[in-house]
Amino acid sequence: MGVQEIADKISARVASAGFDRSVKFDTGDDGVIVIDGAAVSTTDAPADCTIKLSLDDLESLVSGDLNPTMAFMSGKIKVEGDMSVAMALSQLIG
Repeated sequence: MGVQEIADKISARVASAGFDRSVKFDTGDDGVIVIDGAAVSTTDAPADCTIKLSLDDLESLVSGDLNPTMAFMSGKIKVEGDMSVAMALSQLIG
């Protein structure tokens, strides 16, 4: 699954969730997904929180096969910026 397909899945979940912060998923060379409120984009932009992980781990996270807390504790996910934003988002997509 590519970045755009994952962005589409995330978009469906955040559209009606009332999420009002911004988060960037940075998958390195595979691209980025930026969530800004209900808007989801694959264009790089500044965000309140940046979550760095592999594209495979992002796909597993969105599909529910990867626990966000365990992924963070094991080093599969690195969070920069406002950790509370990442925690709020994990309730929507995890």
